[in-house]
Amino acid sequence: MCDTILAPPGSTAGEAMLYGKNSDRQRNEAQAIERLPSGSHEVNASLKCTYIAIPQVSRTNAVLLCRPFWMWGAEMGANEHGVVIGNQAVHARNPAQEAEALLGDDLVRLGLERASSAAEAVEVITRLLERFGQGGNNGHITRSYFNNAFMIADATDAFVLETLGREWLLERVSGVRAMSNRYSIQDRVERVSPGLPALLRDSGWSSDAQPRYADVIANPNREHIGHATARRQCSTSLLNLHDGGLTALGMMRILRDHGTGEGHVAGWQAECAIRRTVCMHAGPENSPGQTTGSMVSDVRSGRAIHWVTGSAAPCTSIFKPVLLDVPLPDSGPAPSDRFDAATLWWRHERLHRAALLGDFNQFLADIADERDALERDFDERIKSVMAGGSNADRAHVVAQCWQEAMAVEARWLTRIPAAATPIDAAYVEGWDKLNRVAGLELSAS
Repeated sequence: MCDTILAPPGSTAGEAMLYGKNSDRQRNEAQAIERLPSGSHEVNASLKCTYIAIPQVSRTNAVLLCRPFWMWGAEMGANEHGVVIGNQAVHARNPAQEAEALLGDDLVRLGLERASSAAEAVEVITRLLERFGQGGNNGHITRSYFNNAFMIADATDAFVLETLGREWLLERVSGVRAMSNRYSIQDRVERVSPGLPALLRDSGWSSDAQPRYADVIANPNREHIGHATARRQCSTSLLNLHDGGLTALGMMRILRDHGTGEGHVAGWQAECAIRRTVCMHAGPENSPGQTTGSMVSDVRSGRAIHWVTGSAAPCTSIFKPVLLDVPLPDSGPAPSDRFDAATLWWRHERLHRAALLGDFNQFLADIADERDALERDFDERIKSVMAGGSNADRAHVVAQCWQEAMAVEARWLTRIPAAATPIDAAYVEGWDKLNRVAGLELSAS
């Protein structure tokens, strides 16, 4: 489950293309933050993706990836040309392919590595989809099969691409736009794949009528899973609330929403793990999904600033800046699904899970002002150094921001208040069981 939000120039302060995504996956599925350089490759070279090998191209772009630890592909990322892509699961009436092919995450990374614009990324992804298909297990502990939807953007263009097997449909985005885990393109279609009309007719759509594509394609029996419609309505209302003046900091607030519809993180309770919110936390054993990583991108002509948490739960995380032309600061070794205090992801997860088993709302209230002030300060420092600093200056500021953020989160671990009332036993057991699987020892404060 994932939520993606976008605000194009005209909807934003400073005419930026703003892109944000929460990557929602299973709770021990750590996510690595990687910055990979551009590369040249031999003729006829082969590229091993998560499950299958495909032909490599002669040159690949420098990329920023937010990648589930066990996959080749990425949930979201950006490249040196200011292209940003993320994907999410969507469920069709026709079952998703279980045979191994390209995963949606593979297609995200391939689009970033091979395209120099959003429009070109659409072509890269659709050609690969038609040639190699999509399929295979997407889950970490629990197996999961689904089709994929993508939000693809650069400084001037943005697209929603939704897929069904090897078929697809495309919408060019003209205003604020939100996506969740449900097909969303209805009649604002720019193009469809050649085989899509026949596939829809086989599913019962009459070609004599103008299709509302999402209604025809979506599996109505999966609508309740993840409460995708409610999450999309919430993020859309927040985008509309600030339309015309949206900023990167405002996009971060939306990704932290716990269902208030006002961009506030307070008001969370254990029932939210069942109902599901834009900022998602796991709960009982049958609610294993949570936001495992978040990213916001501010893309303009000639420059892009990306903000990543490198950790789960944006409400308890600090967004940190990344620039594609300077090194990624050291945050420890790449994480796995086992607790390792040397990694940023698991250090923060120790904080996040301890807070969930304490007085979570009080903890959020205690840290919110410091968290938001620090991000405002980071934003001002990055904008200042982008305006006139050298490459070395930019690298220094980025590294400082990461060091300060990690130091603050380490201090927060000592400030978690005890739960004011008893916590539901099934909720506690859901966390305890997966903590034991990960080798993380925690007790309620």
